[in-house]
Amino acid sequence: MTNQAWLKRRQEVVARGINSAFPVFIEKAEGCWLTDVQGDRYLDFIAGIGVQSLGHGRPEIVDAVRGAADQLIHTSFHTAMYPMYVKVAEQLASLAPGAMAKRVMFVNSGAEAIENAIKIARQYTNKPGIVSFSNGFHGRTFGALTATDKSHPYKVGFGPFLPDIYRLPSAYCYRCPVNQERAQCHIECLDLVQSQLLEEIGVERIAALIIEGVQGEGGFIPMPAEFLQGLRRFSEQHGILLIADEIQAGLGRTGRMWSIDHAGIVPDLLVSAKALGGGLPLSAVVGRADILDAIIPGSVGSTYGGNPVALAAASVVLDLMVKENIPQKAEQLGHLMTAKARQWQARYPQIGDVRSLGAMVALEFVDSITANPDKNTCQAIIQAAFDRKLLLTKAGLADNVIRLLPPLTISEIDALEAMDRLEAAITEILAPQPVHA
Repeated sequence: MTNQAWLKRRQEVVARGINSAFPVFIEKAEGCWLTDVQGDRYLDFIAGIGVQSLGHGRPEIVDAVRGAADQLIHTSFHTAMYPMYVKVAEQLASLAPGAMAKRVMFVNSGAEAIENAIKIARQYTNKPGIVSFSNGFHGRTFGALTATDKSHPYKVGFGPFLPDIYRLPSAYCYRCPVNQERAQCHIECLDLVQSQLLEEIGVERIAALIIEGVQGEGGFIPMPAEFLQGLRRFSEQHGILLIADEIQAGLGRTGRMWSIDHAGIVPDLLVSAKALGGGLPLSAVVGRADILDAIIPGSVGSTYGGNPVALAAASVVLDLMVKENIPQKAEQLGHLMTAKARQWQARYPQIGDVRSLGAMVALEFVDSITANPDKNTCQAIIQAAFDRKLLLTKAGLADNVIRLLPPLTISEIDALEAMDRLEAAITEILAPQPVHA
């Protein structure tokens, strides 16, 4: 069947609220390549929204999944335990920041892990308040969605949202919340956050701060190390937990195992998902032993959380992250992509900002005169890249950012091919050839 035939069937049965970026149906995948039902091949610079960090169809992961399915598909760890849960918890605890004793719990998605981190923070501190940050994205369930900044399409029509979740400015340096130039910046936005917590909200009611080391859906915005370090100091001074959302930026993507490693800080709770399951639904909350040991047994959990098949995949993922030094590969890949993107930025004023941390690389498109966000140009380039069989995805509150999110194991040849296709798309949209009579 063709893509069009499947689209017709989709329209007759799939809920309209489920969005799909491209009119193609994928039949198989390998490495960084996707093949649709018509046999067309696409370079994948989305990687399942950061899930397939080790590439599609990785043989070691496929073998682990098959072997696990042969032995045990499901019992629920709450009713009949199995060794793989403990093994992967040990692996993840050993990789998480900090030398202190840690505890781990598994659930199914990033949003579900965020929900549990919020509940844990509230129960442990006996305080209601949660602080998130502008441009942050934490998921689509109600607690996670309340903490998320972007309204359309994620929040529109779903309110009212949960109480006692507050949003404060983040350190978005390209669009500084306190109008500082980068050369003169002394992290005044940190002072603003601290003053609002002290004077407007009240630190005595805050259970936790939750922040991404690199804001993913917000537009691949790296938080300055000084900003994160200041938040860590402030939270410790006032008995507030720090939750690191490493769902998209974690597990090697930024050139370190965790994005907050660049700031050298240790959070109280860390949330991991996406790449963790190697393509299967799996997420985790990792935290200080004293915090997680204080939680009432049975007050957190999930029927499917820590499914044995997903855990088998995760065990291989974590092994390969270390064995193949995936963070180093991400760092090298990031240098390649960023160098190309900065060349384009020098040619086209519509590329207002190029920013990166490791292999999280973003191009922000703006009006060349006003510097206002330009989502139309961004979408036109994504479409032009799709016409060249390159899949890209957008980000940012204004949908004006292209984020480069390939598998971290992509070869240099394939990475350069993808960047060449993107350059051709940018050239087509930003520097169209004149039409001759």
